[in-house]
Amino acid sequence: MQNLTPSPQILPSEQKYFNKFSLKETFAALKYPNYRLWFWGQMISLFGSWMQSTALAFFVFELTNSPAFLGYIGFAAGIPAWLFTFYGGVIADRFARNKILIATQAAMMFLAFLLALLTFTHIIQAWLIIILSFLMGVANSFDATARHAFVNELVEKEDLTNAIALNSTMFNTATAIGPALGGILYVLLGPGWCFIINGVSFLAVIYNLKRMKLQPRTVSIVSHSIFSELKDGFTYLRSQKTIIAIIAITSFLSFFGMGLVTLFPAWAVKILHGDATTNGFLQSARGLGAVIFALIIATFNKHITRGKYLTYATITLPILLLIFSFNRTLFLSLILLVFIGGFIITMFNLANGLIQTTVEEKFRGRILSFYTFSFFAFYPLGSLWIGSVAEILGSPKAIFINSLFLVLFSIIIWRYAQKLRKVV
Repeated sequence: MQNLTPSPQILPSEQKYFNKFSLKETFAALKYPNYRLWFWGQMISLFGSWMQSTALAFFVFELTNSPAFLGYIGFAAGIPAWLFTFYGGVIADRFARNKILIATQAAMMFLAFLLALLTFTHIIQAWLIIILSFLMGVANSFDATARHAFVNELVEKEDLTNAIALNSTMFNTATAIGPALGGILYVLLGPGWCFIINGVSFLAVIYNLKRMKLQPRTVSIVSHSIFSELKDGFTYLRSQKTIIAIIAITSFLSFFGMGLVTLFPAWAVKILHGDATTNGFLQSARGLGAVIFALIIATFNKHITRGKYLTYATITLPILLLIFSFNRTLFLSLILLVFIGGFIITMFNLANGLIQTTVEEKFRGRILSFYTFSFFAFYPLGSLWIGSVAEILGSPKAIFINSLFLVLFSIIIWRYAQKLRKVV
């Protein structure tokens, strides 16, 4: 069976151009032509995705006036992660990842346009949004693992951590700007146009994937079932104690740490007495912090002990969330979210980089599917949990309770995952 991988070769003219760039260590992965295509295509698409995500959350809150329903939407989007993510890992190991990504991006584009159509025709209802969220989750279950594994094919190993950090920079630049734009457009034009823009933005990724100059690479012939390959992946994972600890961290982070994002619309309206624009600013503050911290990691990734800093971030984040639960002003919310967003992305960046540089190539897709599962499966469950708690006790107490669970987990990690702190 043949798979496709972009050639990482750098032309002399491109190297000469790149050497003139003053921050070449920070942006090292951009010297690879195919990574540049990937970077800019994803950047455009992510702007649209964050505009839709922000608009959809506030639209749901307007329709239902329920923090719990925000959790239901997140949960519906996450159910497919439990059903398909591991299979997505096997598919990513078996087939050309660029073709998988073209298919998944096209599917999500169709769903965005369908959501816009239902909104403009006033057919949309909360239960329809749940169904569409589920379908988006199905596409994302296959897209996410292929996307993570595909980065390894775009750059040389020494620049892989930098590429991962730049991916996060790209993602969170969109997080910093997209929600604010989405909030403003929501107020000016309504949610439907945010969904239209997202649908159009997927064309940038699809177009750039087709432009990549690829060379064939040989992949071992598949002679056994998907289930058997999954079993091999689990067997390999059990032998990798460091990877198990990393996935445990991202699982707890996704369940208890990311729930704050679910409550942004409720926090904007009920705590800060704002509107869709306020909600967008909260999302953007988190994204700004993530951009800053991701660039720091991209610059210094070759000079730090990643396992040690991952452990430190695991301890610091719960403290910031505890402080956030007591604040009631927009200014302090924005300041805290810059740091919260920074530490969250630091943890995911370091975790991803540690796994990517540790795992054997033949297991890459499957192990990354476990990592992807830790976010896309546990984040929706965490959304359901924190939304339900907020419905009963209020958003501040819900965030406070989640922070306490993270404090307890950080103590356990510090005590029992001492080897992780030594991993470079």
